Amino acid sequence: MKFYPLQFQPILKERIWGGTKLKSILNKPITSSITGESWELSTVEGDVSVIANGDFAGKSLTAMIDQYPNEILGTRVFTNFGKQFPLLFKYLDAREDLSIQVHPNDELAKARHNSFGKTEMWYVMQADEDSNLIVGFKKDSDAAEYVENLKNNTLLSILDTVPVEVGDVFFLETGTVHAIGAGLVIAEIQQTSDITYRLYDFDRVDAQGKTRELHIDLALDAINYKKIEAQKFYQKQQNTANEMVDCNYFTTNYIPLSGAMKFEKDGTSFHVYMCTEGAFSIEQDGVAHQYKKGDTILLPAAILSYQFIGNASILEIYIK
Repeated sequence: MKFYPLQFQPILKERIWGGTKLKSILNKPITSSITGESWELSTVEGDVSVIANGDFAGKSLTAMIDQYPNEILGTRVFTNFGKQFPLLFKYLDAREDLSIQVHPNDELAKARHNSFGKTEMWYVMQADEDSNLIVGFKKDSDAAEYVENLKNNTLLSILDTVPVEVGDVFFLETGTVHAIGAGLVIAEIQQTSDITYRLYDFDRVDAQGKTRELHIDLALDAINYKKIEAQKFYQKQQNTANEMVDCNYFTTNYIPLSGAMKFEKDGTSFHVYMCTEGAFSIEQDGVAHQYKKGDTILLPAAILSYQFIGNASILEIYIK
């Protein structure tokens, strides 16, 4: 069987806080002015990605993994996760602030929702002037202080607001209270999970005048009340895989491509590439596959040798 770089039909999500930048900046085929997310690569139930290119076009990612688990996932990933694709890849457009929220860890998520937890990372692709993120507490806190501020509508006063710019990276372990601020386009890499506990939503209402559900009680024992350092600093050496994040769930490298770069892999993990700027090609067995900003590519683990050619900024994600 001949494997090749796979692209998928984007799964577009309307959100109360969404906008139109996924089209204007990333060329996604949105039809709504409140599109908040493009799920690029997903096996979440009800939102399974479908291949958009080549001989496998029209086939779902779950069907491919079921038929070719070692070839798609890699021998080590298949051994550790079975026929589950353990990560979810998205682009987000925050026209308005997202809700303040938290994600449970693996143990809580398994017990309550039969799901993975949701460790995630953000890469800032575009930032309006004065954009910011909320990441954790300003100083060590506790449940009593958190609840008191929530009741008094002063939660923002104890949370850490961080100004951001293009290229900034944040690693959010489960339990980290967080929110993406208005004016940002984000590339998000996370465990395969859609479990979110919403703490505060700025008293917003939807088109029907309804507020969104909050999950205050569920969140109490999911929150890490300690101050954390979520921002990650990394090298930007050309034509090199510069490590950004390395955790139990994924490793992410930053590749500033200028010219050509060769890769030799060992078949133990799939590799995903997210093009955050510029354009490039992946050459495999004499065939060049072309990509641009906003494209997300899954390289099956069976592809062991290939090269990049072009000028681009690329995120490389795999599992050690």
